[in-house]
Amino acid sequence: MSSDKQDRLYLWYLADPKNPVLVGELRLVMNGRGVSLRYAPAWLQNGFALSEDLPLIDHEFLPRDRDLAAGSVDDARPDRWGERVIRHVIKPARLSILEFLLYAGDERFGALGVSTQSNHYQPASHEALPQLGDVDALHDLVDEVLRNMPVNEHKRRLLLPGTLGGARPKALITIDNEPWVIKFAEADSPHEPLIEHATMTLAAKAGINVAETRPIPLARGVALAVKRFDRIGNQRLHLLSAQVALSASGSDMSYAAMAQLLRRRGLADGIGQKQISELYRRMIFNILMDNTDDHEKNHAFIMTDSGHYSLSPAYDVLPAGLALRYQSMAVGPEGSVSTLENALAGAKAFGLSVSVAKQEIEFVNDSVQGWEAHFRDQSVPESEIKRLSRFLNF
Repeated sequence: MSSDKQDRLYLWYLADPKNPVLVGELRLVMNGRGVSLRYAPAWLQNGFALSEDLPLIDHEFLPRDRDLAAGSVDDARPDRWGERVIRHVIKPARLSILEFLLYAGDERFGALGVSTQSNHYQPASHEALPQLGDVDALHDLVDEVLRNMPVNEHKRRLLLPGTLGGARPKALITIDNEPWVIKFAEADSPHEPLIEHATMTLAAKAGINVAETRPIPLARGVALAVKRFDRIGNQRLHLLSAQVALSASGSDMSYAAMAQLLRRRGLADGIGQKQISELYRRMIFNILMDNTDDHEKNHAFIMTDSGHYSLSPAYDVLPAGLALRYQSMAVGPEGSVSTLENALAGAKAFGLSVSVAKQEIEFVNDSVQGWEAHFRDQSVPESEIKRLSRFLNF
């Protein structure tokens, strides 16, 4: 996009980035407070519904509310950190959702891309991903953005490949020729990367499929690298956040609703039920480990080629350290109350009998009992372990 403002852009499907496919037209609507989608004729003939509220019909789909994009297109835009980078580094002439969608870049989450052109895929930026050796320069750049300092043109390339969602500062890098997200600590929580790595690896011990993580030493502190699960080789996977998927199906924001969605749209041959059981295990783990930031944007589904939904690896899992005793999503009949009793009472929604649910709870509980030793093994400072012990009462 040039300095001239455009009210139309174009959505592309990049499962094979070398062969992008036009999905349709994006248009600024709701007095500039939303973005609509209309499928292209060829996509109507050969494509698929991007989400359940975007069926394959010739219709202009409006967002469900202001400050959103229609259906799963909303997952293609950045959240707070990405918007901050766009505001501070790119500085477009206008800051509508359309600009945020465009300047989220070519390496955004999932398989959707946004282009200024309808006859060929032309993203806002096509820069190569930074390498692991650039991590300290990236850290300095993130610090400059946080302090609202000017960013010179040479450094801009480190952030231009794409921005991801979330509130914490992060960037995209390549490690061993594979794409990773690198998450930086803020001044008020310098040990958070180590705590998140320790929690994620502990979750794996509890039988939870987690995104691979790796602590990255910095000249000043430590960062956390998270391997992208929306990329397999050169292939990009179409993903839906739980927020978009549940809203598209008209469901409430609850673990039970996620389970019902997996039952209806999940994989066959018993794999779907295994994933529903794992979702229950994740919920128990989050309750025990005080991960109360388990909102619907911190869960995702991968859409398979057959149109089924598969539970993505767990990500953004770590103790909140706030002792809220409420999860971000509903757990059971008592809503979001963070108790095992509430989770047990809601087990039926996951297709689990009381006895099987108790076995799942016992397994996860046994897995996290040695969390202090595990956190020490992952180099979490003793002061942080002592602080967290006030909130982790099993």
